[in-house]
Amino acid sequence: MILTRSPLRISLGGGGTDLPSYYSQFGGFSLAAAIDKYVYVAVSAPFAEGIVLKYSTIEKVFKVEEIQHPILRESIKSLGLKTPQIEVSTIADIPSGTGLGSSGSFTTGLLKALYTHKKLTIHADELAKLACEIEIDILQEPIGKQDQYIAAFGGISAFDFHRDGQVSVNPLKLSPQTMFDLEDNLLLFFIGTTRSASDILRDQDEKSKSGNLDMIDNLHKIKELGISSRDSLLDGDTKAFGLLMHEHWLTKIKRGSGISDNHINDLYELGRANGAVGGKVVGAGGGGFLMFYASNRDRLRRTMKDANLTELRFSFDFEGTKVVFS
Repeated sequence: MILTRSPLRISLGGGGTDLPSYYSQFGGFSLAAAIDKYVYVAVSAPFAEGIVLKYSTIEKVFKVEEIQHPILRESIKSLGLKTPQIEVSTIADIPSGTGLGSSGSFTTGLLKALYTHKKLTIHADELAKLACEIEIDILQEPIGKQDQYIAAFGGISAFDFHRDGQVSVNPLKLSPQTMFDLEDNLLLFFIGTTRSASDILRDQDEKSKSGNLDMIDNLHKIKELGISSRDSLLDGDTKAFGLLMHEHWLTKIKRGSGISDNHINDLYELGRANGAVGGKVVGAGGGGFLMFYASNRDRLRRTMKDANLTELRFSFDFEGTKVVFS
């Protein structure tokens, strides 16, 4: 049996400029960090013939084309396994639809497990490229490339998305003090709702393709804020980073009504009034996790607990998608 784990992520700046509809015209930039919450994928060869898939449901089929789960189907197909005898099981620390990039993590973890099962090696860059090809090019999902790359590489990295589709991965060389400060003062709280990011991202994608000036100007601003966020972290100025998070959030919610609502806005303002310098909803928006950079984390924790929000404590992951058992 092969068992892989692939980290989830938090987006720290520039999110949304990693979609092809934007970066193919202007080039994109994003900043993200992998965290120690994981998607696990197990691949084994069962005694019985057929393909057995265990995720939120169970599938048993005899041909790849019969697989209902699109990512599982296209990932198995990418290895040329037309009638494999294989079993795939998945489990995650955090449910999907919470804004932590679970789809990208699942795809990289699955591909890593399948390649290892076939005694093939695949580098992190190749892994991320193949995951993007499956989700974006083949399945036509209106998503970006950030999640697959940060899952594959791990760490805290800046990504340049070039117009020709190439991606430059730039791990941030942060001081130990800055790293500790981020881990201590970046706090995640579950809002209590999950959502699909597809509708929000599809709206952005369509407007970018059609040349909607409001959307494009908004994404230009988001990219600038992402670059400034990177520079603040490299300078060790985490307070400036927190203030940029606030500006980033105010800019992001102008993209569309689905990104936030009155409940999220009230929780965000409650956090800002009780120990948070800045914050955002992680991911495309609409639900999932609120992330704050705190100046007074004890006060913020008490306030969010009183508001019935559950905190997700985390550390950074620097290993990326890897085989943990074979």
